[in-house]
Amino acid sequence: MTAPLRRLAPPSLDQQLRAAPAMTRPLMLDIIAHACRRVPSLGQDERAARIMRLIDVEAWADVALALIELELPMWQVRRIAYDEGEWHCALSRERELPDWLDAAVEARHSDLALALLSAFIEVRALAADVPRPSVPSVRPLLDPLCEPAVCDNFS
Repeated sequence: MTAPLRRLAPPSLDQQLRAAPAMTRPLMLDIIAHACRRVPSLGQDERAARIMRLIDVEAWADVALALIELELPMWQVRRIAYDEGEWHCALSRERELPDWLDAAVEARHSDLALALLSAFIEVRALAADVPRPSVPSVRPLLDPLCEPAVCDNFS
């Protein structure tokens, strides 16, 4: 079900984030509608209610962090830095690895919430591009020194 995310999330969603000077309620609701699968399915769950309360008080960075926590449970914020008028945010699956070994997804924007959500959208797009079979596959271990043999004695 990750392929529909690419079709539902128009390329303009990422462009909207880059072009927006600041977060707005309609933009946040658009992101939730097009890039979030778990928030709408929670219904009246406490986590969804918390996200809606944060939206109501316009705590945009907290909403972005809550969405990352809920929608991307395997990802964590690796780095948030402010440099020369822009926020730089990195999301990672392996936060404990050194920077040079980690394959973090990075985004930047003058608004902290928009930088976090840009990284969020990029991770969602990456996840949508990776095809996943419905059944996990296991690669056979090929060892030239080991051959299976039947040892049953049916006599």
